[in-house]
Amino acid sequence: MAPKKNARESANAAPAVAAPALAEPAPVVKPAPTKPKASEASTPWDKVLINLYNHYIDETPQRTKLLDVFLVFLAAVGALQFLYCILAGNYPFNAFLSGFGATVGQFVLTISLRIQTTEANKSEFPQVSPERSFADFIVCSLILHFFCINFIN
Repeated sequence: MAPKKNARESANAAPAVAAPALAEPAPVVKPAPTKPKASEASTPWDKVLINLYNHYIDETPQRTKLLDVFLVFLAAVGALQFLYCILAGNYPFNAFLSGFGATVGQFVLTISLRIQTTEANKSEFPQVSPERSFADFIVCSLILHFFCINFIN
């Protein structure tokens, strides 16, 4: 059985009469773009990272930098705890959960402190002073560690 013809195909095929050819312009040949060398391609990213680092060093207050160092420390401790659990086992599993939970909880509390004490966020927390947010951080950290110690038994 012959395939059915589509209405679109028959409409496109009907005007098959060739139109008189006009003088067509010669096609424009574009030169092939040259690929940058590997060292040239990485230069903008290097500049972006260096620019980001310099802006962070110049514009970030010392108090916020201390919080960032503490956050990096907490992330490293959490990663080491997780790596130890994978490699050496998790025999006292409640101890692992307690330690890892304390690390993650402290990380979250520190992020909260960083958000509340950053100068750019003053408009979002007009009623909260840096001293008040630090006091909240200390009290919540004590409560977190109290629960973690009691979870170990």
